[in-house]
Amino acid sequence: MNKSKTRKSAVKRYKLTANKNFIRRKAFKGHLLQKKSSSRKRRLCSSITVGNTERSTVKKFFNI
Repeated sequence: MNKSKTRKSAVKRYKLTANKNFIRRKAFKGHLLQKKSSSRKRRLCSSITVGNTERSTVKKFFNI
């Protein structure tokens, strides 16, 4: 049986915390920042935990 490998794209995007939660960055902060307000950019800067609906698919990427 082959080894199960983790998805390298998932390793770059998600981080596993000590409480077995995943942290990810928010979207819409890559480009076109000139027309977005400062407060909106500040809100997008913070990282959040992955929700329950997405958590099962992220676990599959990490083979957990």
